[in-house]
Amino acid sequence: MASKPQSKPSLAATSWTLLGMLSYEEELSGYDIKKWIDWSVGFYYWSPSYSQIYTELKKLEGLGYLESRVEQDEGLRTRRLYKITESGMAAVTDWTNNAPVDPPVLKHSVLLRVTFGHLSNPTRLRELLEQHVAYCEAMERQAAEDSDGAKAQPVWAYSVMALRWAAKYYAAEREFALELMKDIDEADAVVQKADKGVFGKPRPTPGYW
Repeated sequence: MASKPQSKPSLAATSWTLLGMLSYEEELSGYDIKKWIDWSVGFYYWSPSYSQIYTELKKLEGLGYLESRVEQDEGLRTRRLYKITESGMAAVTDWTNNAPVDPPVLKHSVLLRVTFGHLSNPTRLRELLEQHVAYCEAMERQAAEDSDGAKAQPVWAYSVMALRWAAKYYAAEREFALELMKDIDEADAVVQKADKGVFGKPRPTPGYW
């Protein structure tokens, strides 16, 4: 069993997420973890790439938080399986209960396009919002399905709660997008009254901001 590190290292969110997934004490490959994250955390946080996952797994093993072994099937295929150690369990438990919680950061690329709608046109903005509505509907359905599927394991009861929240979030996001679509023409009519700049685009009163 790996010894407990002498000091608490500063770990990225990816590392804590991986330790959290492995805290259920199941031996998993990087591929398994990626699939599991896509079915859960990916709905309301983010889904790291395979390269990020394998980089962090290697780091965590070096810190003594994980241990691994190579498994070979009947053919020539092999895969590395990771398992959480006692010190890894202690670290992720401490992080879950005691680490400061970062405020949510909204990184909304669709809304950013709407912000600069004066460089676009109502038709294009409506297309972007329609695509976003379809995306939200798909995510809402998938989160609801994954929530129902997670009920099969009692230990995932908290994950079920989070997935239900995610489904409600995407439902609300869909409604917000539909509201924006209704207001596009009105906003465009207002923008058209603005003065034009050197490039022929609407501009505000210089220095107003």
